[in-house]
Amino acid sequence: MNTETPLEEQAHDHPSEFEYIKVAIFLAIATAIEVGVIYVTALEALLVPILGLLMVVKFVAVAAYFMHLKQDSKIFRRLFVLGIVLAIVIFGIVLWTFTVAERLPGAAS
Repeated sequence: MNTETPLEEQAHDHPSEFEYIKVAIFLAIATAIEVGVIYVTALEALLVPILGLLMVVKFVAVAAYFMHLKQDSKIFRRLFVLGIVLAIVIFGIVLWTFTVAERLPGAAS
């Protein structure tokens, strides 16, 4: 006879405390890299792509571990992927507007 309730059947294993500590250390290192990249003048032309990539990597790490998306249904992962894709697209449009579009002929000064 099965004594588990439906909620217990749906429960999943969460990462251990050590796993959370490893992710926190990874996030701290990624943040240190972000801060360090800003001070390297040789990387000035690649600053936005590097910081954008690090932003996505950190978002995935936080969503996967601290928000438990790694263990949840795939629909939640898809919603968060959609969110980060929309954020990147909007960021790209705004960045383009303030850098390229204002240099186009006929742009308002």
